[in-house]
Amino acid sequence: MNEPLIALVPAAGVGARAGSPGGRPKQYRDLGGEPMLRRTVRALLADSRIVQVRVAVASGDPWVAEALAGLPRTVWCPCGGPTRAETVRAALMDAGLPDDAWTLVHDAARPGLPADALGRLIDACRSRDRGGLLALPVADTVKQAGDAADDGARVARTLPREGLWLAQTPQMFRAGELRAALDACAGDPRVTDEASAVELACAPDRAPLLVRGARANDKLTWPEDFDWFEDRLAVRRAPRAR
Repeated sequence: MNEPLIALVPAAGVGARAGSPGGRPKQYRDLGGEPMLRRTVRALLADSRIVQVRVAVASGDPWVAEALAGLPRTVWCPCGGPTRAETVRAALMDAGLPDDAWTLVHDAARPGLPADALGRLIDACRSRDRGGLLALPVADTVKQAGDAADDGARVARTLPREGLWLAQTPQMFRAGELRAALDACAGDPRVTDEASAVELACAPDRAPLLVRGARANDKLTWPEDFDWFEDRLAVRRAPRAR
C-alpha cells in the first residue's frame, strides 16, 4: 500500500494546434509568469507519495532546463519519440522501473490538476490493485458529424451519452503492465492514451478504473483554452471582497 510512485510527463510534442507565440512548443508557453510544463510538474509534486517526476522531452530540447530549474524530485530525459506511446515507452525504459512499480502518466498540457483529484486516483488504484485514470462523465448531447458541406459539417446522428466518459490524466498503472501493453499495441492507431493500450492488451478483469476527475484538469489544446486558464488564474489571484 505504500509503494513509491513515479510520474512520467511526455513532453516531446510541438503542440501546433495551440498557436504558441515565438515558435516554442506549447508546453513552454507562459501561463501567469511560468511555463505551462513547470505548472504541470508542480501539480504532481503536490502529492508527497510521488517520489520522482520524470519529464520526457525531444532530443536537443533547449528549453526544458530553464523551465524546470530548481524543482525538487524532478528529472528530464531526451528520450521523446514521434508519438505519445513511443515517448511513454521510452520514458519507462529510461526509468528502469521494476514491473510492480506504480507509474502515473500525466499530460504536459494539463497544468490545472487539483491535488484532491490526484489523490483520488492514487487511493483508488492502490486500494483495488488495478490501474485507472481520471475521467469525467459526458454531460452534453453528443453529435456525430457526417460529410462536410459547403457551409460546414452537418449532423449525421445523435449518440447516446449514457456510460460515456471523457478521459483525462494522470493514468496510473503498474510499470510492467503498461510496458507490456504498449509493446503489444505498438503502431496501433487505436492507442491514443495509456488506458487504451491496456484495454486492448489486457484481460477484461484488468480493465482500468474510471475515477472522477475535474474540469480544472481540462487539457489546453486550442488558443482559447490558454485564455480560459489565464482568466482562471486571474480570478484566483484577485483579492476577495470583505
